[in-house]
Amino acid sequence: MLIAVILVLAALGGGYFLFGRASDPFRGISPLPVQDYLQNSNSLRGNSYKLDAVIGQSLQWSPTIGRLFSVEANGEVLPILVPPKFNSVNIEKGQRFFFLIKVEDHGILSAEDVKKS
Repeated sequence: MLIAVILVLAALGGGYFLFGRASDPFRGISPLPVQDYLQNSNSLRGNSYKLDAVIGQSLQWSPTIGRLFSVEANGEVLPILVPPKFNSVNIEKGQRFFFLIKVEDHGILSAEDVKKS
């Protein structure tokens, strides 16, 4: 009986681990090193990363440039520019998203892909 309980717990733990990995659409991409970005964003320029973040505020909107949001990731607030090609994605305060981002010139984080978590 004890062995059956241990096997069930191991199966549940393995399923939880696999589900958590499978739910990340950008699991093969390195996460944004947030502290490195905050210290010197230019050192990351040109690189792409994944970011799991919660939407804070919509800061600005432009029909040609896109939408600028503040997001919270790893306890830090970061700005992300979401280009107009993602205008059909409903992004609201408090929602969690996976972003594939690129660090552009001057350290601007620009979304290359957006998936709701």
